[in-house]
Amino acid sequence: MTTSRPAGPTTLPDGFRFGVATAGFQVEGGFNGPGEPANNWDRWEAGGRIEPSGNACDFWRNPEEALDRAASMGCDAFRLSVEWPRLEPGEGTFDDTALDRYVEILGLCAERGLDPIVTLHHFTHPAWLGEEFWLDPDAPARFAAHVARVVPALAERCRTWITVNEPNIVALMGWVQGDCPPGRTGAFAEAFTVLDHLLAAHVLAHREIHAVQPGARVTVNTSSSSIYEHDRLCTDLLTLRRAGVARDDVDAWVDERRALHDRRFPPRGTTEHLLRRLFAAASPYGGTAAGRPVDRRLRTKLRAPSGHRVLDAVYAVDDTPLDATGFDWYDPVAGHSLRLPGHRTAGGRQWSPSRPIWDVVADPAALTRWCADQHDLLPGLPLWVVENGLCTRVRNGRNYTRGDGWDRPRYLAEHVAAVVDAVAAGVPVDMYLHWSLVDNYEWGSYEPRFGIFGLDRSRGPRGFRWLDTDADGRDSAAAYRRLIAWARQGAEGPVPGLPG
Repeated sequence: MTTSRPAGPTTLPDGFRFGVATAGFQVEGGFNGPGEPANNWDRWEAGGRIEPSGNACDFWRNPEEALDRAASMGCDAFRLSVEWPRLEPGEGTFDDTALDRYVEILGLCAERGLDPIVTLHHFTHPAWLGEEFWLDPDAPARFAAHVARVVPALAERCRTWITVNEPNIVALMGWVQGDCPPGRTGAFAEAFTVLDHLLAAHVLAHREIHAVQPGARVTVNTSSSSIYEHDRLCTDLLTLRRAGVARDDVDAWVDERRALHDRRFPPRGTTEHLLRRLFAAASPYGGTAAGRPVDRRLRTKLRAPSGHRVLDAVYAVDDTPLDATGFDWYDPVAGHSLRLPGHRTAGGRQWSPSRPIWDVVADPAALTRWCADQHDLLPGLPLWVVENGLCTRVRNGRNYTRGDGWDRPRYLAEHVAAVVDAVAAGVPVDMYLHWSLVDNYEWGSYEPRFGIFGLDRSRGPRGFRWLDTDADGRDSAAAYRRLIAWARQGAEGPVPGLPG
């Protein structure tokens, strides 16, 4: 646990940004209802499989309150997404009024000293494209065409972009675990095809953004994972040209990088070992003869027959389609995701074999090490912590304390200090965005709560009211405000909110 700073000051890089992260579908409201734009979650909402998103946090109609609260903490960055379903609600039907509204919201950010970080795809696409859109070979080009249409209008007020949010999670949750549309399970070959198309879409979108704005900073953020194929593979594929890898040598290069990854992050426990072998077997990259006989049999059964669109895209451009290494940090240890049914959790027992999101392990020291390792694995690029946050649980209006005793002010203090530790060690981190500003729609439910500010969803003229505290009743906003000021002033002395 980080409790104090070294004696000397730590100077943050010029342009370092502290902020908060949000996503359109999670905060805007106004999707999937009568007369509203529909996204790929529409069928699940209409069929009662998940809780309706409703008006979410009403950000679309009332962004000022959210932006004012972000600015009041001393933030100078605000991450939001522009929602493709809102901008193209029907095939070939473009809502220019909605695009103008996004331009207006970016202007509201600027008025408050908030640098907008715009995500162009955050888990949603128009419903008319179908739930399995990302299996379509034309999907990368269609997304790039969408980017080419909207970026010129936004570019005057935004220079920092995230093309695709967590492509590894889109593939995993939609085609392996079945927790997001289309709800497939165990479809590893299709999952890797989806990942391939999403990475190709990033390369094409990167090109479109730089054609409009040569000085733009553009990345794709992965969800940090201890499984090579579920995280680091993505960045390695995007930087093949930068590493001087010929196309014919990609499989051998991937095998080397997987081995390097496993040396840096040794698997611990049987579950972790098995998960890594499973994903390596299903991967469309790497030597087919590698591994034990059982691994070769798994690869024969699971490996995608194709899935190299990202290589076509990467080797068709002269530059590296990545201007920063972006990642989301929660708990990267994949083996932690499985638990025995009946284990205790906040509010009772969990009978699913998966770990609830409000039990995700907090390990701030590991964040410092992860930053250093990511820099060593891909030197020369700045690092962005695009998401980092703590989940608590509110069920039927009742708040449940986390079983491990962590609260949000302590989590903020430990993880901001961890990022400062990385900077002090010479790692070029220049952005930290906390997930999230406010309790929002967590992909099918309002039960998980990540907000620095809570929402009481039982009262208020809009069906909710903002709280001045988080869902636990703690003043997380004041905690973040003190931490931002401490870090910017040299990070000397005890970390605010922690023992000296």
